[in-house]
Amino acid sequence: MNKADQLKLGGPSQIPKASPETLLAGLEAVRGKGTSPWKLSWVRFIRNKVAVTGLVALAIILLSITLAPILARYVPTNIDSNSIRVPPGATHLFGTDDLGRDVFSRVLWGGRETLRVGFLGVLIAISGGVFLGMLSAYTGGWVDALVQRLIEIMLAFPVILLLLSIIAILGSGLPTVLFALGISNIPWYARLVRGSVLSTKTMDYINATRALGAGDWRIMFIHILPNIISPILIYGTLELGYAIMTTAGLSYIGLGAQPPSPEWGAMLNYGRNYLRDSWWMSVFPGLGVFISVFSVNLVGEGLRDALDPKTR
Repeated sequence: MNKADQLKLGGPSQIPKASPETLLAGLEAVRGKGTSPWKLSWVRFIRNKVAVTGLVALAIILLSITLAPILARYVPTNIDSNSIRVPPGATHLFGTDDLGRDVFSRVLWGGRETLRVGFLGVLIAISGGVFLGMLSAYTGGWVDALVQRLIEIMLAFPVILLLLSIIAILGSGLPTVLFALGISNIPWYARLVRGSVLSTKTMDYINATRALGAGDWRIMFIHILPNIISPILIYGTLELGYAIMTTAGLSYIGLGAQPPSPEWGAMLNYGRNYLRDSWWMSVFPGLGVFISVFSVNLVGEGLRDALDPKTR
């Protein structure tokens, strides 16, 4: 059989020859079909060098403040009249303040306070927002109307005004700031979750689960919640930077941590009077706030690119 007959009959000459690289790529594609979406999102995240840099920086900060009892060589509230406003050096890495307290130790312990309030404030907001948003969207009817009117009332107040109102009623202090941060941000998460649930609860797999006899609470928290967790994680990570900055800001104006608490915002407020000749009293806690917020924002942007299907 000549080549012309082979072409007419669709013989071997019509079969394209694939290179070894093409075959390997095809095998990897077939193998990747069984990979979970979370694993694929993690692969996309770690390929983002900027996001990984933010994650590493945030991990170093968290590890440092966690090991504060080991890394801090001095008690953060101890006064030493013989070491007043000592510049940074081998004995005091970040120098000392006007009372002889070691700034490095205060930055480590102060980071615990600032980040703890920021993390817990976001966690409270997410918990309350997820519960109200899912209850409102899944139940519907008068429950949805009631929850939405309550959320609209809270959204009518600017966030900072709502924060100051809660602090004015309950008094200043970090516990009040934590409570105010959580309550004031619940409406934003509730709106986000409600929209996601409304678009998810009518899908076929939810109808099939309901037909098999699953209860409402099981459907909401076992079947719907895992499928809407991506936008919650993205928004929560981005909101964490705002929570850290707000905590430090409220302490800076005297509504958060109170002396002698070594909180970053309170340290900034305390050291501003010595900024000309003792710059280290304000610069190092300010760097703590800046690096923390910046790294959290980098991680949030990376999560958005990895989890949001519109960016793929």
